[in-house]
Amino acid sequence: MLRSSYKEETIPRVPIICTGNDFSTLYAPLIRDGRMEKYYWNPSRDDRIGVATGIFKDDGISGADVENIVDSFPGQSIDFFGALRARVYDDAVREFISGTGLEGLSKKLVNVREKPQFPKPTMNVNQLLEYGNRLVQEQDNVKRIQLADAYLDGAELAGTGGTSMPENQGATGAPPAPAYQAPAPAYQAPAPTPVPAYQPPAPTPVPAYEAPAPVAPQATNSFW
Repeated sequence: MLRSSYKEETIPRVPIICTGNDFSTLYAPLIRDGRMEKYYWNPSRDDRIGVATGIFKDDGISGADVENIVDSFPGQSIDFFGALRARVYDDAVREFISGTGLEGLSKKLVNVREKPQFPKPTMNVNQLLEYGNRLVQEQDNVKRIQLADAYLDGAELAGTGGTSMPENQGATGAPPAPAYQAPAPAYQAPAPTPVPAYQPPAPTPVPAYEAPAPVAPQATNSFW
């Protein structure tokens, strides 16, 4: 091949369509502007009603009831309405466990020829609205309660009545919540005793030198 001639080959462009909830976790050059076109879908009221209608289409919930449910929880995601329906089935499973007992549960489910039959639960709009309010309350508790602060401040999870027993929460005559007591002041160490500065001892005076008294000469006798 000569240097001035090039092989022309057309590379077909293949569109790739993907959906996701959080695109910030993707590789940054992949989602840069010009390489990926991003469309953010914010469902309208009609979109939410259409999705919710499909969720409850086999449960006998009318279109007016679906609109009532959607309008009662306007700020919730689409998954919220699926969770409402799942709560009804969760209660049916709990009733089965409660009626069978934990001790006899394995006999009903393990190594059995016939699987247990669960009748399809019935639901109505009032029941779904009640479940929706419970879910909203759970969401508020997650946002409001900081578990670390709750445990240190006396367990806010016990409720306004100061009890963790559901049958006593909100009941008449329930003991009131204890009054707030300021925490004890932190321990403060006593002030250190000042140490006097070092003072060297006074020097011992040295007596002045005194020369001994001169000895007087003694007379000597000579025989010479």
